[in-house]
Amino acid sequence: MRAHMPGAASMALQAADTLSQPRPEGSNTEAPYQAFGHSIFPSSMAPAAERAGAALQQEEWGGATCPLLFIQLNQLLSTPAGMEWREMARWIKFEEKVEDGGERWSAPHVPALPLHSLFQLRTCLQKGTMLLDLDAPSFKEIIDKALSGQPEEAELQPELRERLAALLLRQPRHQPTKSLLRLLAELSLSPCRGKAKIWSEPGAQLSETPLKEQLRNRFKKKVPLGAEAAHVAVGEVEFLEKPFIAFIRLRQGVALGSLAEVALPSRFLFILLGPRAKVKAYHEVGRAMAMLLMDELFQRVARQAEHREDLIAGMEVFLDELTVLPPRKWDPSARIPPLSCLLSPHRRTTIHLLDQQSHSNGNMAAAGDRASLRHPCSREELERTGRLFGGLLRDIRRKAPWYGSDFSDALHPQCLSAVLYIYLATVTNAITFGGMLGDATANMQGVLESFLGTAFAGSIFCLFSGQPLTILSSTGPMLVFERLLFSFSQDHSLDYLEFRLWIGLWVAFFGVVLVATEASHLVRYFTRFTEEGFCALISLIFIYDSLKKMLSLADAFPINWQYRLDNVTSYSCVCNLSSPGHSSAGNDTPLPLPLTPLQPPATPAGLSRTQCLGRGGHLLGTSCQYVPDVTLVSFLLFGGTFLSCTALKRFRSSRYFPAGVRKLVSDFAIILAILASCAVDAALGLETPKLLVPSELKPTNPVRGWIIFPFGANPWWVCLVSVVPAVLVTILIFMDQQITAVILNRREYKLQKGAGFHLDLLCVSLLMVVTSATGLPWYVSATVISLAHMESLRKESATSAPGEHPEFLGIREQRLTGLAVFVLTGVSVFMAPVLKHIPMPVLYGVFLHMGVAALNSIQLTDRVRLLLIPAKHQPDLAYLRHVPLRRVHLFTIIQLLCLALLWVLKSTMAAIIFPVMLLALVGIRKGLERVFSLRDLSWLDSLLPETARKEAEGKHPGKRKEEESNGEEVGDVLGATLVHSRHRGCFGAGAEPGQS
Repeated sequence: MRAHMPGAASMALQAADTLSQPRPEGSNTEAPYQAFGHSIFPSSMAPAAERAGAALQQEEWGGATCPLLFIQLNQLLSTPAGMEWREMARWIKFEEKVEDGGERWSAPHVPALPLHSLFQLRTCLQKGTMLLDLDAPSFKEIIDKALSGQPEEAELQPELRERLAALLLRQPRHQPTKSLLRLLAELSLSPCRGKAKIWSEPGAQLSETPLKEQLRNRFKKKVPLGAEAAHVAVGEVEFLEKPFIAFIRLRQGVALGSLAEVALPSRFLFILLGPRAKVKAYHEVGRAMAMLLMDELFQRVARQAEHREDLIAGMEVFLDELTVLPPRKWDPSARIPPLSCLLSPHRRTTIHLLDQQSHSNGNMAAAGDRASLRHPCSREELERTGRLFGGLLRDIRRKAPWYGSDFSDALHPQCLSAVLYIYLATVTNAITFGGMLGDATANMQGVLESFLGTAFAGSIFCLFSGQPLTILSSTGPMLVFERLLFSFSQDHSLDYLEFRLWIGLWVAFFGVVLVATEASHLVRYFTRFTEEGFCALISLIFIYDSLKKMLSLADAFPINWQYRLDNVTSYSCVCNLSSPGHSSAGNDTPLPLPLTPLQPPATPAGLSRTQCLGRGGHLLGTSCQYVPDVTLVSFLLFGGTFLSCTALKRFRSSRYFPAGVRKLVSDFAIILAILASCAVDAALGLETPKLLVPSELKPTNPVRGWIIFPFGANPWWVCLVSVVPAVLVTILIFMDQQITAVILNRREYKLQKGAGFHLDLLCVSLLMVVTSATGLPWYVSATVISLAHMESLRKESATSAPGEHPEFLGIREQRLTGLAVFVLTGVSVFMAPVLKHIPMPVLYGVFLHMGVAALNSIQLTDRVRLLLIPAKHQPDLAYLRHVPLRRVHLFTIIQLLCLALLWVLKSTMAAIIFPVMLLALVGIRKGLERVFSLRDLSWLDSLLPETARKEAEGKHPGKRKEEESNGEEVGDVLGATLVHSRHRGCFGAGAEPGQS
């Protein structure tokens, strides 16, 4: 039977229920800090148990975290040259073993060891020498005190003590981590040297100062700053008749020379030497000790233990959490790879506490509901002050101290990658929506207006907003409204831009009123149901538009389906200057002409196509409309860019190349994909559609100017009638802006500088005045591009233990990347000679990548996949453990129906009520409380504020204070388990937008 460290994923069997070793009377599997009580431990152990419990509670409720331990296992081996200490394994977060031959470290893995070794270790701790808070400046003095501090019944003879001290003071042979270049150099020199040089000869004495090899060891990069070392030494000695056991804790970390593989201050030592014939048992006991010290909760107890019984009590806590695998049901030699996400010590105990509550009263619904009582959006930014503009003033006071760091924090190479990526996405978006606006408004707003408006509105927003990571852009819903407004103006003989000006002024007024009355407080009602519906809609718009643009290439560059190789001699195209009005019959069914020497010139004079059309002629022939391979190559560039972006983004978790190279490639993934696709396009030399930006600063439609006057073109009553469409635009802007703000300010992004919901809405409202008065497009937060901006600024820990995934530290919060993006967008008018080399299919591939990435980041996508996966093959998702599958499917189908309704409204003449439908999503979510239980909704969504408040007041009023104190962390635990993460891992989560 094998045991795993707490938290390992396996077929679980609680060790407390199966241990064959006798336990104290009344023992059970209570949560660690509840397990220490007089009813569980005998009275003689109760004080130790209480001290261990206090140590754990200090860890759980905000105590200082312990320094990370680097643990090294040295084993005494017999070699032809004599007895030698050799490094056999090491631990930081996971175990690494020296493979057979001693030349290679194993991959990090979850440690597994025989359960009996833990019982033997407990016996060793009960009977061996125990030195706590020892003051000793050197390893020799430590050994002398350990040998002299033995119990009388285990005391050694003086000559044995001297021999044992000399043996312990020998230099261990380490297994350093070498770079690839160093390994190749040693390999090339090994024939000359016969054998690679080892650290020291057998029998050499321990050095009091670090060796050169220790200082050069590359493994030190994996050890976090402030870490300490623990040493485990085991082996068999022929001159001992009974084991020598010692556990030593130093009062302060002491540098012990060349004892450890890396030069670190040492804190713990465990020594087990005994008679022969038990070397395997000694090795496993040493691994058990290392595994105990690796555990964060036991380490907390070990650092504060006052007596031997304290360590035994801490080991009991460890055994209570132990997971056991039955024999012959798995391969003991198999190495379990590290999990991508592990529970922290606090979350381990919290989850255990929740399990105890649920099993003790049988009410899983109470546990589930209690976990969601603290609504994820019940944050300080959204609390009402009861004063006019109170929320706005609080946003300004919150953000003002960070304003200087908003620029200094951008001085990082990662920000350069983010600027280039988001700039190209923003330019593509401006061209795409600018072209659509031009088609919808007879060029009253076009590409140039889209460029200038994006640059101006985005720059102002980045300078003064509460959340500068937000990217402003024209959006699909806003484009639909502009199209309807222009059609209405044409049908009723109204001046479109003047009518639009009054609507914009009313929208700005209503926006200021919403800010003054703290209407952003309503954001608390935007649960996952509403957010996912809106985010899925915007993501699908990105995907649909990118595919639609690519399919339209078949019209501009038609594929010649009638081409036949046997008819190649009949294909030709000439310029006819004699009868320009004549239309060739061949143009109706054009046939392609391959570019071969057999093709005749366009005319006897050799005019090109452009010259022919410029002189008033027309093309005559069967191959005049044929453009070879452009559509095919465009689709290859489109798909290649999308796949390259996806693959390079995931390169961070690849097994190839060092971590620094992987991180660099992942940070610049989009730029590398674009450059590679542009290089392929340039090498082929085909005339694929390129990125074209305006080169002149003049309105797209020459009949309009840069300033729109409020009176003169329309009747006076238009300014009053404009209130009605302004209300709809206000609802649309409020929902669009605030849903995006909620998504970007989720707790799992670990933002440190706070949000600014009121300040953001004020900036968008005031920008409406300027853009309406100048005839520029209206701008609001772009969900997909903003999420891409956040993802490109992820911060991760630079140092991670072997096998440990880099820890997500948050987002690089600053204003400079967004500001640089919009400034570059504005000057793109003068960068046309450079930008014209970028193929549009490449940028459409980037659009597709952003849409798919945003769609994959929501739980709705995972639940849609569940509809297609048989139950036995479904992933082990947290909500599937607590909510019946049919209820999960029902919730998913309701969300899909709402999404389909939003899409239909957006795409038809009923789009005028689209903003109202967005608002109706909140009402639909409220109605779901009549269909689903609160327990189900707490797992699939989050509770509405008033529902959570009623639950908190109705359940155990006497325990209200206790629930409030624990609610946030419990909500964090279960909220984190609800977050699905693939590339997001523990997005903590994630790049991933999970629990709202």
